[in-house]
This record gives sequence, structure tokens and C-alpha cells, in this order.
Amino acid sequence: MDSINNKICKKIRLERLKRNISQEQLAEIADLNRNTIGNIEREIASPTIDTIEKIAKAFDMTFLELVDVTKFEL
Repeated sequence: MDSINNKICKKIRLERLKRNISQEQLAEIADLNRNTIGNIEREIASPTIDTIEKIAKAFDMTFLELVDVTKFEL
């Protein structure tokens, strides 16, 4: 069973792919480093609350929408 953190990381990747944008594009929109996005998606790094907020805004989502993994299916 995945941890909540792992589910959030996977959801970030799926939301990015759903929008058909690259890690580099997401990083630019969210004002983050591309390596940060890559490390989060590969579950090497855990996103901070500030990072999740920036990614949520880049996806035009609220913080709560992005972290809501209760109905999340891989």
C-alpha cells in the first residue's frame, strides 16, 4: 500500500501527463527546478507544502484538490 506522500507524487505525475506538459514546462509554470519535479515524480523527494501549492496553482487546482487522494486510482 502506497503512503499518502507516494500517492501525491503519483498524482502530480498523472496530472502533468493529463495536461500533456513536460516536467520542464511544469517547473517553469510553477517556478520550480525541473530536477525537483523529476525527483518528486520518481518519489525520490517529498514535496514540501509550498511546492505542492505551487504545483497546484500551475495545474489550476486548489491545494486540497491536489492532495485529495481518497478517490485516486493508478
